[in-house]
Amino acid sequence: MEKHELVIIGAGPAGMSAAIYGKRAGLDVLVLEKAAAGGQINNTDEIENYPGITHATGPEIAEMLKNHALKFNTEIRMIDSSKVELRDGKKIIITKKGRTTSEIEAEAVIAATGAHFKKLGCEGETEHIGMGVSFCAVCDGAFFEDLEIAVVGGGNTAVEEGIYLTKFASKVYIIHRRDEFRADRTAAARALENPKIQPVYDTVVEKIEGDGMVENLILKNVKTGEISNLPVSGVFIFVGQEPENECVRGLVKTDKDGWIITNDRMETSVEGIFAAGDVRSKYLRQVITAASDGAVAAMAASSYINKRPVSLYNK
Repeated sequence: MEKHELVIIGAGPAGMSAAIYGKRAGLDVLVLEKAAAGGQINNTDEIENYPGITHATGPEIAEMLKNHALKFNTEIRMIDSSKVELRDGKKIIITKKGRTTSEIEAEAVIAATGAHFKKLGCEGETEHIGMGVSFCAVCDGAFFEDLEIAVVGGGNTAVEEGIYLTKFASKVYIIHRRDEFRADRTAAARALENPKIQPVYDTVVEKIEGDGMVENLILKNVKTGEISNLPVSGVFIFVGQEPENECVRGLVKTDKDGWIITNDRMETSVEGIFAAGDVRSKYLRQVITAASDGAVAAMAASSYINKRPVSLYNK
């Protein structure tokens, strides 16, 4: 059976940071990823709150993280899925790639698998995914050149992606169930100043309609109960996230929503299994906090592997 000292599941900012710190600590590191190195930041048009980088696109930062990890000869392996099991105290990662199933034994595992966007759960949503319903503005925005579209949500992601979509759409309705955006003041002000953006407050989407492609949203005002129609050609949904915890689901403790519980050393409830980044139960999910988690997790994993008292202070 293939063996490695440290196996990191996920190649986003947390995973790449863990790989860099793990390799610098002298560990044999393998990174497993099922999509693209960089994770969700590949779907982000603009990042301007990462200290030291005044402005960059998500894919640019993803490429920098990947290249930094590769500088230390980190192996990044693409897979379709992974699952961690305990066998006689050993940590075994079962991976699938196409029809091939493989098993890897690891002394320590870091789950850095991130999160994915929630669905609305309304009628017509599932059948219109890829037909006007999207969860990625960068991926699909250009398909809506000179068309009217809607964004659902009121947090930073929804508001910032709404601003991005004005590069293509003739009009962007931002539909939010509250009477003001939850986004930070800078993002909210920028959106409200944009002539292409029209907020639709106190409103939820009841149904997504269209013969094939999206054509209309049925809306409900949560204060008055009034039902209305909003003709649009597309709807982008950003109403929160859910953890990508499948690789350790049922193995480690999570909170009621499935976010993995760790201590400040990123240790989970299972010895030798760590979690880092957006998959953790935590207050703030940002690139910088994911990278920080990855560094801590790697150093704690190194101490665990070498059976040393944990010290998280850098030289």
